[in-house]
Amino acid sequence: MNQLENLKKIAKIKLAKNDPAHDFEHVMRVYRNAEKICKTESGNKKLILSAVLLHDIIKTKNCKDSALKSAKLSEKILKENNFHDDEIKIISNAIKQHSFSKGKIPSTIEGKILQDSDRLDAIGAIGLARVFSFSGSNNRPFYDPNDPFSKNRVLNDNRWALDHFYEKLLTLEKKMNTKTGKNLAKKRTKILKNFLKELKNEI
Repeated sequence: MNQLENLKKIAKIKLAKNDPAHDFEHVMRVYRNAEKICKTESGNKKLILSAVLLHDIIKTKNCKDSALKSAKLSEKILKENNFHDDEIKIISNAIKQHSFSKGKIPSTIEGKILQDSDRLDAIGAIGLARVFSFSGSNNRPFYDPNDPFSKNRVLNDNRWALDHFYEKLLTLEKKMNTKTGKNLAKKRTKILKNFLKELKNEI
């Protein structure tokens, strides 16, 4: 487990400049989610947790190439920390395939657990905090004042924070790969739905 401790230290340094929605604390929450899922799902725990620690070490402004760039840098870091070639391949692929925007189902159980663990941090109470934190970092308004819940317009979460709930967050429960991930996501999705219900009353 010394390898994991080393990766934690590296991740902390690499993530220091990330926005609050993708910082080291985000990674540690994903890490704890992965530990929970690993209790009931099969998969190589060491490789899963290694992938978690390195999955956001490069975060580009539009987030589109972040997973690929993080995977590439992770290969170098893992080599320097004496991981075997076959382990590096599994970790790197998990990182490459975890991204929501790419729309891929990971090819390994390690990748599936990383993806589920990361997606769990996008929903629930912490997910709410992250949406508005990220929106603030990007000067994105909370909602379209003329049509907050997109009744008569096309969703656009690049313009409005609230649209992100409908474009991504509320879809995640059905996209979970593992049974444990689905169960955890169900609870967290309820929190989002209750929030939206309250928001409708307030605006």
